[in-house]
Amino acid sequence: MAFISEPFLSVAPARNVIQLFGVVLGAIWLGACAQSPVVTQKAERIGNPRGALEHDQRPSPATHKRVAVRKQHTPFPSARKAAEKEVASDGLASFYTEGTKTASGEHFNTYQLTAAHPTLPFGTRLRVTSVATGRSVTVRVNDRGPYIPGRVVDLSYSAAETLGMLEGGVAKVKLDVVR
Repeated sequence: MAFISEPFLSVAPARNVIQLFGVVLGAIWLGACAQSPVVTQKAERIGNPRGALEHDQRPSPATHKRVAVRKQHTPFPSARKAAEKEVASDGLASFYTEGTKTASGEHFNTYQLTAAHPTLPFGTRLRVTSVATGRSVTVRVNDRGPYIPGRVVDLSYSAAETLGMLEGGVAKVKLDVVR
């Protein structure tokens, strides 16, 4: 009596062949998806509409040139640069004695050497010189103003007294930024 216990063909080699076939098909499929530039250029020469829609593969002469453009852009100048722009100006100065609080948040004191300026940063030191008398005083900007056309600075009572402008109320002055 003969028993056939083992089949003539084994399943393992057939499984390996199928897996190899799947890998080869996958590689062919991926290769077809990724066209090389040679295939694209050949399609353009033949007049293939698909090749005509793709971007031009030829290098542009402008891509090989290097151009250096240096442009310095400062959208918000620092307080120091803002102060440097106002190195010297002249105009009318006035003084004020009323108020309890300044625009910087400090308590207003008419006996300190302070000033109000429309644009200079708070803490800027200004030398204010009277054109008529030649007297000068150094003040610290801690407020905003004056809001009257033609006036360049509002001084505290003590600063105005130092310049000798209390009688007239206004004086022609020259401003220099100290720091």
